[in-house]
Amino acid sequence: MAKLYFHYASMNAGKSARLLTDAYNYQERGMRILMYKPAIDTREGKQSISSRIGLEATCTMITPDMDLYYDVHNNHFYSDSEKLVSCVFVDEAQFLSRKNVMDLCRVVDELDIPVMTYGLRTDFQLNLFEGSYMLLALADEIRELRGLCHCGKKATTVARIDANGKFVANGDQIEIGAEDKYVSLCRKHYLQLKNNPDTVEA
Repeated sequence: MAKLYFHYASMNAGKSARLLTDAYNYQERGMRILMYKPAIDTREGKQSISSRIGLEATCTMITPDMDLYYDVHNNHFYSDSEKLVSCVFVDEAQFLSRKNVMDLCRVVDELDIPVMTYGLRTDFQLNLFEGSYMLLALADEIRELRGLCHCGKKATTVARIDANGKFVANGDQIEIGAEDKYVSLCRKHYLQLKNNPDTVEA
């Protein structure tokens, strides 16, 4: 029976690499997959999922009001391919809208297609993103991927930093960036940096 999976971790924990590896395993066995990511994530350009270690694949972009169920349904039954869809993969799942996640639930429940999502759990202020909130509430299986703090402990948080490496306490929840704007930390070092915002992150 198909399931909705949510793989979450801090930044730089290899979420995209894991997605691309899992997707490759399906394709290597001759199975057909679909790959998506929210259109708000423009770091790798349009229609691309890529990892820091050099893996990359094309994907379909998701908008908040997109009928994602309809898109998967049509690809499953009415594409030129002779194969049905075996799995759906979604990167940067924290940026999904509530509607997007509900559509993915329908893909699992009505089409019996497993859906694998990968993303952050919380933002730089330790608040849940809309997509991660819905996935934590509705996913059949939730799996944590391990990221590392500079101290060697598991990184469970993401801090936003400025150009000088100092802690940023306020701002919009979504601000696209990578190592230039964010650092993954364990709880201890996140709170130390937050409580001493003038400290420069090492």
